[in-house]
Amino acid sequence: MKRLLAGLVLVLASLCVQANTGVAFVHGTGKQTNALNDYWGSAFVNSVRQGLPNSANYVVINCDFEQFMWDSRAAGCLAGQLSSFISTRGITDLVVITHSNGGNVMRWIMSNPTWDSRYPNIISKLRWVNALAPSSAGTPLADAVIAGNVFEAALGWLLGFQNDAVRMQQVSWMAFYNANWLLGTAGRPALPKAFWNVVGSDVVSAIWDSDAYCGGYSQSVGLEITQNWLNSCSDGFLDCTSQRAAGFHWFTDTSGLGKVLNHNQSRKDCFGLDVVLRNDI
Repeated sequence: MKRLLAGLVLVLASLCVQANTGVAFVHGTGKQTNALNDYWGSAFVNSVRQGLPNSANYVVINCDFEQFMWDSRAAGCLAGQLSSFISTRGITDLVVITHSNGGNVMRWIMSNPTWDSRYPNIISKLRWVNALAPSSAGTPLADAVIAGNVFEAALGWLLGFQNDAVRMQQVSWMAFYNANWLLGTAGRPALPKAFWNVVGSDVVSAIWDSDAYCGGYSQSVGLEITQNWLNSCSDGFLDCTSQRAAGFHWFTDTSGLGKVLNHNQSRKDCFGLDVVLRNDI
């Protein structure tokens, strides 16, 4: 059963103090100024936050994740917005929901507590991170974008072009970071708080299949094309092995939802994902 031990710890802790729970939504690659509308969608965020005792205790992060994860505009920005949220709302129990490269930025904070004076307080308030399709081991498509080939046209809407975040998500680069700077992957020490991944395993794009339209039909078609350069188990952007590379496997789309989630759908209110996350809080 998911997080049984962690759940027991929380039950015991609740006997001592009433937690003030909050949830933070951390977007993936891109420079966001309105991630609520442009990345997640208000329907998704508003559905998930109903699981909070106080539904106002949420924050949608807007940072420049076109940078390397440790950059002040990436992890520094994230640390600043999380710290402000924790302080302003008096959060003592923080659930973070990330998508894609947002998981890498969050793992940087969790793996390097001495890098920034704000990191330890954030880590101490964390209950756990729910990482939706995290790019923990990178993607061959990032290598293709950096090489400047045809993937640029297909992936510009999803990944961006030749920025540092894309460069960082090349497979060999992420292997180096995982071996030297990040915790939670095989052979490395565990992260200080649990990192639970949700894995997308396929793409549906048939024009007659209603599943292809959730989150946008054109995005499903684009991911169907890029999936041809990935393993059979992939969400059109990431191989399943990359999504499972760090932390703990919570569930794969078909086992948890009875549907497949492409990389775009794993940040939307598709097939009950929002309800699962709501109930988890």
